[in-house]
Amino acid sequence: MVGQRQFDERRTLERAREVFWLKGYGATSMQDIATASGVLRGSLYNAYRDKETLFLRVFEGYAEEFLGEVARTLAHPDVDQALRDFFDFTITSMTTGVPTRGCLSTKTAIDTKAEGERIRVALRELIDGMERLLRERISTEEARSRLTIPPEEAARVLITMTRGIVVMERVYQDPERLRATAASLVEALLP
Repeated sequence: MVGQRQFDERRTLERAREVFWLKGYGATSMQDIATASGVLRGSLYNAYRDKETLFLRVFEGYAEEFLGEVARTLAHPDVDQALRDFFDFTITSMTTGVPTRGCLSTKTAIDTKAEGERIRVALRELIDGMERLLRERISTEEARSRLTIPPEEAARVLITMTRGIVVMERVYQDPERLRATAASLVEALLP
């Protein structure tokens, strides 16, 4: 039928996410997504116009799920445990798969073929959302009384650490090393 998608969009977006996450934006072709999803390349173009639009659709769902999970991990009543849970979630997320998949947002941020303004905006929105959730969590009276720097700065440091952890995971592929480093940061921020 004209105007109706002749494929399971949810499944197609899931398969596209897997390909983008594993290969990166620049190295992924529409044919790669067609092959992974079983949807003809022409149907993908008809539905999404171009790779960037498809990626943004995929990333929108990824960001929504990711931020929901970040909020869940930060809900622990003990701030130290909440931050450890946050890092555990991010480390587990990037070390999943064989080979490990890394971080979709960081992988995209450093991809020279992902330089479109719409992609940069999507990346900023995800990172700003994470920073907001962290800032809110460490702005409680209990956390503020222990923080070595203001919550706004601490949230930025925590976000920056998550990006650095992605790089260190690529180099060492040692999740326990990453968790130990994250624990050291939490201890430094909340002695």
